[in-house]
Amino acid sequence: MRILQVITSLEMGGAETLVVNLIPRLQALGNTVDLCVFDGTETPLTQRLRKESPQTKIFALGHGVYNPLYIIKLAKIMKNYDIVHTHNSSPQLFVALANLFCSKKLVSTEHTTSNRKREWKWYAPIESWMYGQYNHVICISQIAEAKLREYMGGVWLEKTNPKYKQISTINNGVDVMSISNAAPDKHLLSLKGQRKAILMVAGFRDAKDQDTVVKALNLLNSNDFEVWFAGVGIRQEIVKQLAESLGVSDRVRFLGLRTDIPNVLRAADIIVMSSHWEGLSLSNVEGMSAHKPFIASDVNGLKEVTKGYGLLFPHEDAKALAEEINRLASDEAYYNEIAERCYNRALEFDISKTVNGYNSVYQTVVS
Repeated sequence: MRILQVITSLEMGGAETLVVNLIPRLQALGNTVDLCVFDGTETPLTQRLRKESPQTKIFALGHGVYNPLYIIKLAKIMKNYDIVHTHNSSPQLFVALANLFCSKKLVSTEHTTSNRKREWKWYAPIESWMYGQYNHVICISQIAEAKLREYMGGVWLEKTNPKYKQISTINNGVDVMSISNAAPDKHLLSLKGQRKAILMVAGFRDAKDQDTVVKALNLLNSNDFEVWFAGVGIRQEIVKQLAESLGVSDRVRFLGLRTDIPNVLRAADIIVMSSHWEGLSLSNVEGMSAHKPFIASDVNGLKEVTKGYGLLFPHEDAKALAEEINRLASDEAYYNEIAERCYNRALEFDISKTVNGYNSVYQTVVS
């Protein structure tokens, strides 16, 4: 099959990482897989893809996200492929429009449980038409599928519309073994010294809640703990100011945009994901793959993976988070038990299962 993946950019994020993970593995199954990005800015993920999959063509449409001219460009590119697979909202819409000129098989991945466009009542008919153009919609978690079906119930009647049969869940996956076997970052190990390092890997954006992690650090012994944040984004300065106001800035390390996340994960002691909402967080599964205890806020997209394996704390409850961290640090047997449970859970989300699921959908759509 000839497959074109379409996404807004290759800035660091869950959807972007998934696409870069999928492409070489889908090619290993005998497919031709190329990529189209709306914003062609060169990023670490772009460089990684070029290295791991040099045969992949990368079409860069421009340097923005919502340029209507992309529709014409997409139609010209799409005509050479059997399947066009979109990620994120603007590619979903623009590819559906471009397909009016080339009639290709369309697949899309729904990466989140929440989308601000779903609050715009005037936009519902547009989304109803858009989703109707797709031969299959893949959701990255059961809760993402449930939320999409709930939303679309207002414009699609589930019992009578056959499109509901073309929505399914394929969980996001990561390369569990490569993370588990990664060497810890020696520089970070030397920096933390005798302190326990609490790591959160996430962009500083609205869905993420680094604030609660900083507040929890303020409740922990200053000699025993520090926090690492791997990621960049528009809220980073706000989090820095919060750390300064609480007097913990000397124990918060902003690691920036890292391309060696497995090594960073292996150097940390406890992995945290504090969010307001998620689809299915790849950082969630990556954290569990590191054979370290994983703690997550009890919200959609995190609790489904974590509950019964890692630890959950109430949304925005810094005190509860600090108590869980203290218990892990003071009880070695408990620490090891949670770490082992997390690793075993991560194995259920190995990237090989994700790739096979996607390839099966493609075969069904083409046939």
